[in-house]
Amino acid sequence: MHVAQIWRYPVKSMAGERVREAALGPAGVPGDRMVFATDAAGRLVTARRYPRLLRHRGSLGENGDALVDGRSWDSPEVARWLEEDVAPGARFERSNGSGRFDMLPMLVATDGSAAAFGYDVRRLRPNLLIEGVEGLAERRWEGARLKIGEAVIYLDSLRGRCVMTTIDLDTNEQDEGVLESIIERFDGRLCLNAAIEHPGVIREQDQVRLVQP
Repeated sequence: MHVAQIWRYPVKSMAGERVREAALGPAGVPGDRMVFATDAAGRLVTARRYPRLLRHRGSLGENGDALVDGRSWDSPEVARWLEEDVAPGARFERSNGSGRFDMLPMLVATDGSAAAFGYDVRRLRPNLLIEGVEGLAERRWEGARLKIGEAVIYLDSLRGRCVMTTIDLDTNEQDEGVLESIIERFDGRLCLNAAIEHPGVIREQDQVRLVQP
């Protein structure tokens, strides 16, 4: 097995960016989910309710701060876009705390399950895509570990999927059949919630070793 893709999502609920390497730490891929949106009452908002957020792409600038479609996340132009996509009073906040993650800091996908899924793997929003995995083998990996160089990734549990998988990242069109398929064929769960047990730099094409408990 080897690392096929590494992804980070600097702005929560927006499209992310693929990177060639990452220095994994306690918070997973550096820069992941560093900015998130709230409504006028200060409540977290996501693309589950406001799918238009997925029309935009988050990335990291040269200074290490988040960008939205190439513009600084705290710029007036981006603030206007956010209010148009959510509601008046919506704003972005920056956080380095663990609360910015829905579950654990990492989400691991495999090519076998992605092939069985049958849609664009970006809909699953993985941080890590592993190639060389036969079929649905990932469903037997709960409690196991992945070793990639010095990095050790603990695979905690299968991820329950939500309505965000129904949104096409290129067209923003919704297909509710995607989530229905996940529920019917995969018990509503695809990919693995994961945490970093030991930090380390990982790169595309690195060899991956599975260690069962």
